[in-house]
Amino acid sequence: MRKRIAVILIVLSVTAAWLSPVEAQLDRLRKLKKDAEAMQGDSVPMASIPAGEFWMGVGGPLGLEDERPRHRIRLDSYAMDLYEVTTGRYARFLGATGRGAPWQWESVNLQDDADRPVIGVDWHDAQAYCRWAGKRLPTEAEWERAAKGTDERRYPWGNQDPTAKLANFALGARFSYSQVLMPVGSYEGGKSPAGLYDMAGNVWEWVQDWYGADYFEESPEQNPTGPSDGTFKVLRGGSWSELPKYLLTYARFKLLPTTRNAFTGFRCVKNVKGDE
Repeated sequence: MRKRIAVILIVLSVTAAWLSPVEAQLDRLRKLKKDAEAMQGDSVPMASIPAGEFWMGVGGPLGLEDERPRHRIRLDSYAMDLYEVTTGRYARFLGATGRGAPWQWESVNLQDDADRPVIGVDWHDAQAYCRWAGKRLPTEAEWERAAKGTDERRYPWGNQDPTAKLANFALGARFSYSQVLMPVGSYEGGKSPAGLYDMAGNVWEWVQDWYGADYFEESPEQNPTGPSDGTFKVLRGGSWSELPKYLLTYARFKLLPTTRNAFTGFRCVKNVKGDE
């Protein structure tokens, strides 16, 4: 009997040695499937955004053409994650679902990077995570309303230009989890009116909408969800690499939905009771 156990242990050791670091990590995560926390989905704190109106986009000579015209939007109430989805939260998702790892996952050290935003996820990954968590990606209008409030501020914290005490930005293009990504919630002074962290900088955030250059000219006034189809998906908020002009609450960016890079992450929203 002892001899049989020894043979099994040798086989398991050899098998583990053949696994790449990513495969080995995913193998360990998949063993969390029966873990109660992994099975329950996402329990991150959320901020409630009340129903109401706000001005979306920007008027006059400010902004780019696709950020105009300034237009009135009315949204139903919803709740949004206080923080960008972290590598630790995404790791539980991988363990519970068996989904393939994001780009650059082999450089993740969960002991050190668990509280930093996940990167290397495409739009489909972000959508899958939000569904698993019982949520969804925000619409572009919901994202902008949560970032700027109702007073048309230029940045989530107000109209003051960005500084290193307010946001994580302008760090160049060379990527390292520990050197360019900050743990979520690090910038107390950079919160949005709704109390959301990192709505400017750290990572770009995928939203639900297809991109339309002239969509603001034809957008419905009530709960707009973007064009019915398109080539690119919209992102908001800027990243650790961007200049201040990309951190503006009305600044828009677009990427193919299959894009995975070191600059892009996401956060989720959900409908509140009465609006589902």
